[in-house]
Amino acid sequence: MAINLQKGQKIDIGLSKMTVGLGWNPNEGTGYDFDLDVSAIMIDVNRLVPQDEFFVFYNNVDSPEQSIHHTGDDPTGGNSDGGDDESITVDLTKVDARIQEILFVVTIHEAQARRQNFGQVRDSYIRILDNQTGAEVCKYELGEDFSIETAIEFGRLYKRGGAWKFEASGVGYKEDLAFFLSKYFKGQIIK
Repeated sequence: MAINLQKGQKIDIGLSKMTVGLGWNPNEGTGYDFDLDVSAIMIDVNRLVPQDEFFVFYNNVDSPEQSIHHTGDDPTGGNSDGGDDESITVDLTKVDARIQEILFVVTIHEAQARRQNFGQVRDSYIRILDNQTGAEVCKYELGEDFSIETAIEFGRLYKRGGAWKFEASGVGYKEDLAFFLSKYFKGQIIK
């Protein structure tokens, strides 16, 4: 039976191979398709991305050691029909030893130009599925009204005492994907 998490709640994950699924339903009549994008940011003990390949998103779908795989971009939010809109597979047995935390963030592509925010999105969630059984292990539904936010840290996997845990974050930002890259990566960004 899946655990329904509350904001800030932490659990022992107890899995090594999982799928992190994220879903949402944009409100109708906003004028543009909603292009929400999920990213996985792999950070070290200094809370930095060791190299840019550890920033996994629609233009870099695999981490260097193949522990994280982005399954593909859904540019309209219409691919899921009630299920996950985008997902990322995770194999914790392959995660680089430097990585201590994996953040899962969702941003709205061209949010400012399209005048979109998470207040126009409903039924947002992050969930973890056991890759071996397909069963849902936990789910965090974003219940708060993020009326001005254009990016949300939904959750994070983090290592404590050699074991991986999951926290339902629910932290909103009025930012874009570049914000997270500048916050966690201090190397040169090649565009």
